[in-house]
Amino acid sequence: MSNQVEDFDWDKFETSGFGGGYSKAEKAEMEKMYEDTLTTVQEEEVIKGTVVGITDRDVILNIGFKSDGLVPISEFRDQPDLKVGDEVEVFIEDQEDPNGQLILSRKKAKIVKAWDTIYKALENDTVLEGLVKRRTKGGLIMDLHGVEAFLPGSQIDVKPIRDFDIFVGKKMEVKVVKINAAFDNVVVSHKVLIEKDLEQQRSAILNNLEKGQVLEGVIKNMTNFGVFIDLGGVDGLLHITDISWGRINHPSEVLELDQKVNVVVLDFDDDKKRISLGMKQLTPHPWDALSTDIEVGSRVKGKIVNVADYGAFLEILPGVEGLIHVSEMSWSQHLRNPQDFIKQGDEIEAVVLTLDREERKMSLGIKQLTEDPWTKEDVLTKYGVGTKHTGVVRNLTNFGLFIELEEGVDGLVHVSDLSWTKKIKHPSEFVKVGENLDVVVLELDVPNRRLALGHKQLEENPWDTFQSVFTVGSVHKATIIEKSDRGGVLELPYGIEGFAFPKNLVKEDGSVAEVGEQLDFKVMEFSKDDRKIILSHTNVYSDPKEDAVKADKFTKKKPTGEKKEVKADKKGTDKGEKSTLGDLDALSALKDRMMSDEKEAGVQKLEAAAKAKKASTDETASEETEG
Repeated sequence: MSNQVEDFDWDKFETSGFGGGYSKAEKAEMEKMYEDTLTTVQEEEVIKGTVVGITDRDVILNIGFKSDGLVPISEFRDQPDLKVGDEVEVFIEDQEDPNGQLILSRKKAKIVKAWDTIYKALENDTVLEGLVKRRTKGGLIMDLHGVEAFLPGSQIDVKPIRDFDIFVGKKMEVKVVKINAAFDNVVVSHKVLIEKDLEQQRSAILNNLEKGQVLEGVIKNMTNFGVFIDLGGVDGLLHITDISWGRINHPSEVLELDQKVNVVVLDFDDDKKRISLGMKQLTPHPWDALSTDIEVGSRVKGKIVNVADYGAFLEILPGVEGLIHVSEMSWSQHLRNPQDFIKQGDEIEAVVLTLDREERKMSLGIKQLTEDPWTKEDVLTKYGVGTKHTGVVRNLTNFGLFIELEEGVDGLVHVSDLSWTKKIKHPSEFVKVGENLDVVVLELDVPNRRLALGHKQLEENPWDTFQSVFTVGSVHKATIIEKSDRGGVLELPYGIEGFAFPKNLVKEDGSVAEVGEQLDFKVMEFSKDDRKIILSHTNVYSDPKEDAVKADKFTKKKPTGEKKEVKADKKGTDKGEKSTLGDLDALSALKDRMMSDEKEAGVQKLEAAAKAKKASTDETASEETEG
């Protein structure tokens, strides 16, 4: 069949009557005229077409091509009133499919047209209108004529936006600020349009800006130190201290975001880039409303609004505060932390100490609400020398510790007055802050508010007894508790400490005694006034040998003397010698017995004192347990 068509002789057919009468030149001219009525189209081109028919599935379009094109009717959902004769733009996907049909797309035509519009908008800085489709991380997604564009949150408005959802589904004018052709990404901004609108308003505000000017603004941001206020395209800072005459901890206590407020211009720099605003300045100062009845000596009530290391501030009225210095919180001369007396939020009473209405300053005191303990009539008898008390340790120093006997009455216990027997380098070795300690008054100075106290004086001085127990030459068991280059510290019976030089710590085998060893030590030196005992272990084993050597030398020399005496008077000398030696032995025995008795008496005295101290301690512990 196809061969018959190809072999068809058109010239013979024309001679038979159809198309006859046309010369070749005329036929060529007519063919040219027909071709001119057809549109030359190219694929991937956008062109206008006319609706020539509408079916249930397709819209038939005539674009002036040799054949009509089909477009799915689903692409015309946005045009429900579409009818024959309407013109629409379409995209040529294919001039001829396998069925010889022209393939068109209105959807792709819209996208191509949209991109063309977007590029022209970026080039010409024109405004486009789009629809906000949804929110996304960091901003919004908009539909610009079928192309999705990203609107960053920072580009929505000149003020921070906290809720993006309110824009979804709304139309918005934007400008194209960036196109990434490789990824078909478009970034737009609505903020630039607002900034242009505000430019004239900003210029008018800045040109007329002056100190003292009152403006209306909207709170756009809030921080710990203040709030930023939009004055109509110009931002100003309202510091937290200029919000209210009263003290506030955060602006949110009295202000809210997006709130309209009236503010006064306090200051600005030369470029008018930093504008300082005030709000409290629009109301009278509360000091002007302070009652004239308040004067020095008056009692006032208020609330503690701030506590610092040096004191606390009491708010009598909003904006009227007085300082209570830490030294005015207690009669004690020993300064403490203000937090020991009052805390923020406490409502208390105080006494006005100084008042300066012009400078708007006031100092207050709370110790003046009670009587000064040093001015009481019974202070001389209550804290007389020799009286015993129990106080609380408030502070430790290198030279001693301070004890509070009652509120406002402190005393000093010197480190040397803590123990009779132990050498205490720092009071922390003996007691801790906050603990109770029994003391006795050693000195009282009322005019200067001073008390000298002692702890060891509650017991008798054991060194009076130690003098008879630790006699020079006596030997005692001692434990080495500490060693240094200077020597060793030894613990003797009854809790007393002694000292041995390095050379006196050498043992009989030549080794050196170490910390923790218990050895015999001989008393080499004893000083009651200095409370010092010098000991030696080396002399325990070396001294008897030296005595034996001396005795041996004496024995060797003695016979010569006896012979000489016998020659002179044999009978008399014999009797005299025996009598003399006997007397010496008797005296020596008597001396040993006396020293032994004295030592035993001293030991008994120390033991009795120790038992009495233990009984007293047990009794005190029992009373505390019962209490």
